[in-house]
Amino acid sequence: MMDRYGADVLAGDWRAPKRGRAKQVEAETGLVVEDVDTGWCGAIVRVEKAGGMRVVHLEDRRGRTKGFPLGPGFLIDGAPVVLTAPTAERRAQVQAAQQAASRTASGSVRVVGQQARVASGSRIWVEGRHDAELVEKVWGDDLRVEGVVVEMLDGVDDLAAEIRAFAPTADRRLGILVDHLVPGTKESRIVAQAQEVSPHARILGHPYVDVWQSVKPTRLGLTEWPVIEKGRSWKHGILEELGWPHANQADVARGWKKILGVVRSYSDLEPTLLASVEELIDFVTVP
Repeated sequence: MMDRYGADVLAGDWRAPKRGRAKQVEAETGLVVEDVDTGWCGAIVRVEKAGGMRVVHLEDRRGRTKGFPLGPGFLIDGAPVVLTAPTAERRAQVQAAQQAASRTASGSVRVVGQQARVASGSRIWVEGRHDAELVEKVWGDDLRVEGVVVEMLDGVDDLAAEIRAFAPTADRRLGILVDHLVPGTKESRIVAQAQEVSPHARILGHPYVDVWQSVKPTRLGLTEWPVIEKGRSWKHGILEELGWPHANQADVARGWKKILGVVRSYSDLEPTLLASVEELIDFVTVP
């Protein structure tokens, strides 16, 4: 049945202002607010104590900064708010986010506004595309600042000859990252001979069958990488153990993309790989 008299005009919060009642909002850095009295609109840059009271500083789009008493009298998207001081937990979150943004994936201090340096004569060689992509993802920012190019090797069987052809010097150094570099292997014998070619070439490696294993297994929900028996294709075997498609090389490529995708920073890699890559970068960037 239709209500011929309409709704009760006194029902609800009839005393509420047209814009609604003010809500409390923490004064987070970067939050854009407007001061009701002056119309000043800007992003919060800091909150501090001054003259016995808390002051919030707003920076407008022209870079001008002005301070206002922290509390009521502000708008966010036209709605009234009461700005409150950030809690200790929130300040810690903001500081952590700012610190993370100031670091590269390798943990280095991010250089802002600098273009990539023209490539130097020094090089870092790695054994394959997957190695190169992993190094690029974690250390790419650092290498561009230093002007160091990463190049792929087609295996290490002729490593000594490759080094002689490159002819490294004190100003044109060569760093080489080798897979599965453990005592008693073919790789260890090749490296022992190649290391004698030049003092300006340094060869380091990691103990893993493939660079895939340098990604911490916990990033894939594993406690450890599966063990693949000899005579079985290692990468295809890993994919099969993970329950992923493994029939052909396209499946291997897609599997690696999934593995590479879980790598966010150096903390997702095993320390042995980190140590070798960092030492090689230091070696080839010595002034």
